[in-house]
Amino acid sequence: MEKRRGSLRAIGAEIPRIAGAALGKRGFGEAQLVTQWEAVIGAELAEKLSPERLTFPRGERRSGTLRLRVASAFATEAQHMEPVLIERINAFFGYGAVARLAFTQGPPVTAAAAPAPLRQLSAEEQRAIEARVAGVADPDLRAALARLGSAVAGSRRD
Repeated sequence: MEKRRGSLRAIGAEIPRIAGAALGKRGFGEAQLVTQWEAVIGAELAEKLSPERLTFPRGERRSGTLRLRVASAFATEAQHMEPVLIERINAFFGYGAVARLAFTQGPPVTAAAAPAPLRQLSAEEQRAIEARVAGVADPDLRAALARLGSAVAGSRRD
């Protein structure tokens, strides 16, 4: 049974404990490598590379192999950048945690892209939405439903 802490704590302080168990199964004892991947190697490289698994020799916590998923078109360049990538990753850890990189070709797992901008609604579409929510008595709810209707209609690419 888990020991109760009895006080509020910042969620950022709890992330390593919460995510550590799930990520530990993939070899990521340090969940922060995954959560801060973009800060570790840079935004441009993070779009093309994502960490998959970190393995160490038996009984060791140094000189590990980090498996990275790499966009196919970037694979050769990533191999040439291996010393720079290892240096950045080890600087993040603060010691020689990674000695070698192994690459798997495929689309990297990245943060969700920003949603596409909504298209401008025509005056007719806007009037139709206002007519559908006109019967709602609460003005706040009516405004929220109108915004929702506008977002739904604006996301359609008719």
